[in-house]
Amino acid sequence: MDFTPTEEQEAARELAARILGDLATHERLAAAGSGTDAELWKALCAAGLPAAVEEIGLLGLVLLLEEQGRVTAQVPLAATGAYGLLAVARHGTAGQRDRLLPGLREGTAVATGAFPATGAVTATGTLTATGPEEPGRGRLTGGVGWVPWLRDATHVLVPDAERVLWLVRTEDAGVEPVELTAPWSAGRLVLDDTPAERLGRGPEAYEDVLAVARTAFAGLQAGVCAGSLARAVAYTSVREQFGRPLATRQAVQLRAADAYMDTEAIRVTAYEAAWRADTGRPGAAAALTAAWWASEAGKRVVHSGQHLHGGMGADLDHPVHRHFLWGRQLDAYLGGGTALLAELGDLLADPEPDPEADLEPVPTPEGESW
Repeated sequence: MDFTPTEEQEAARELAARILGDLATHERLAAAGSGTDAELWKALCAAGLPAAVEEIGLLGLVLLLEEQGRVTAQVPLAATGAYGLLAVARHGTAGQRDRLLPGLREGTAVATGAFPATGAVTATGTLTATGPEEPGRGRLTGGVGWVPWLRDATHVLVPDAERVLWLVRTEDAGVEPVELTAPWSAGRLVLDDTPAERLGRGPEAYEDVLAVARTAFAGLQAGVCAGSLARAVAYTSVREQFGRPLATRQAVQLRAADAYMDTEAIRVTAYEAAWRADTGRPGAAAALTAAWWASEAGKRVVHSGQHLHGGMGADLDHPVHRHFLWGRQLDAYLGGGTALLAELGDLLADPEPDPEADLEPVPTPEGESW
């Protein structure tokens, strides 16, 4: 495994860090409320960062999302990257790619996914496909309780009861505003015989998009945790108690060290899952592992970040509280550690096919195989 970013990935990460650092300030985030910062999203798109996702791959997207998470920037980058740009690029037909990708690259179109990353199918209905050679056309009926960034989206990716993916235009569906723990511009999706366009050729596309989404949101959680920890370190280094900075206290050091190790575990498992996806290796187990760390460890880290701020951490207007809200929302979105661990256990009991399992045995000089 080699997680060293390419020059293009590193350049994109540095550019994202600069733009987000300049524009995703505490004052602007507070003014944005629960909606998307349209000016920031426009700046990211003008810099070509969403457009670069296809070239820099899932690992590059994870790097961008880390920078977003550090400052809890309110833009639909994770949803558009996972459920739009990469989903269409990996599973769309030539016609779909030509029609959908330009708008997603420019930011004039925004995509999201109408299923939580736990693998639960949330929309059902009678679907009809037309034409075996072209993506089918069908209709969906059902509802999804909440979808991140749905209020910004022009397209939403919906799995049916058979785990077939369908792309729905939000203008054809019902969208009701929903307020979440984190300000993700979410909405409730209502489908009532809504026209839909099939994406991909079967459940394999669903499983791939699900793994990509889990990995992307785990990368976002790594950034949220890193930002929370950085704020805690800065605060405890200058806040004095009994004439000494809090950071000199062993209990504070141990709590911060545990949070650091948890953050690194989220990061490295997200990197591995992204690397496996980019190199065409089986990655469902790696994506589940990354999601589990992001859910379980992420929850611990944001609680530690708030706790290390003492009484200031209880202030709802303090910047660290935003990291706490994002961390808890990501835990809920990824499905919770218990559910993810159960799914991972089931997968390990029935593992993914080994692409090298059918290779012929290599004869040794003694005529034996190994």
